[in-house]
Amino acid sequence: MMMAAVFTAGALVLAGCGSDEGAGGGAAGGEKIKVGLAFDVGGRGDKSFNDSAAAGIEKAKKELGVEAIELSPKEDGSDRQDLLRKLAEQGYNPVIGVGFLYTQDVEKVAQEYPEVTFACVDCGAKGSNVANLVFAEEQGSFLVGAAAALKTKTNHIGFIGGEEGALIRKFQAGYEQGAKAVKPDIKIDVKYLAPEGSSGAGFRSPDKAKLAAQAMYQSGADIVYHAAGQSGGGLFQAAKEAGKLAIGVDADQALTDPQYADVILTSMLKRVDVAVFEFIKAVKEGKKPTGFQKYDLKVDGVGYSTTGGKIDDVEAKLDEYKQKIVSGQIQVADQPTS
Repeated sequence: MMMAAVFTAGALVLAGCGSDEGAGGGAAGGEKIKVGLAFDVGGRGDKSFNDSAAAGIEKAKKELGVEAIELSPKEDGSDRQDLLRKLAEQGYNPVIGVGFLYTQDVEKVAQEYPEVTFACVDCGAKGSNVANLVFAEEQGSFLVGAAAALKTKTNHIGFIGGEEGALIRKFQAGYEQGAKAVKPDIKIDVKYLAPEGSSGAGFRSPDKAKLAAQAMYQSGADIVYHAAGQSGGGLFQAAKEAGKLAIGVDADQALTDPQYADVILTSMLKRVDVAVFEFIKAVKEGKKPTGFQKYDLKVDGVGYSTTGGKIDDVEAKLDEYKQKIVSGQIQVADQPTS
């Protein structure tokens, strides 16, 4: 089948842990607003995380009639705070920072502009005018880990993370747990492209990802999953050259990077596009989303793609796992157990 992803975007709702109402900091219902968005490292065109956020902006422009501007940081990310300040100073409200690297920057700038509503994707930023758009990446990763274990022919798979840290370890933890739920004795190689605190270098290093993937394939792995942003392109190159399979992340990468569709088994979908759109919509309606707005399997905030039909034969089993996670029968760890 072409594309039948395991989610229903129209049914997605905010599972907020913070306030959703409030005066100020947002536009009155129906009022035209100007949205400012600052991308993560790699910017628009990464065919993954940033492009998913951009899709949310495009939908808001089309369906809500908002104006929007997008900015990208320098390669080292040293101007992230300046970008947020520039947007707030120029009257953009709300302002959205894409990626956990914006956490401290959003906290700082939000204090300086209390009348502006901020959102930070993948963050834990503090502030009475800040909403953190977060996801249960471990749950979606459990499902693609199970898919990998069901499809591997060598009982050997791999995981490549962009930068080591609590967020990317959520992907690793879920992937490992899902794979071991299917095959307890499966071998799983793990490689991080950069240590914690590397300012996102591991998310823009496709050459390093390619080398890591080549080593895994050569050692016997036949499926490798990445949570490495733009670096994932290197994994796909290695998979194509080796005649092996890869698993994408954030967006349906068989569609966003079609030259590699033949080697992409599935992608772990992280609905950043919907989170960004729903946040903008709430602000436009005069609300002030704050605190943690969580997107998990229960609200189809994460899932997996089925483009290309490579997992059609195991989809029923994956749906069983999904229902067990949603019901609480399976608790997915958000950090690796070993």
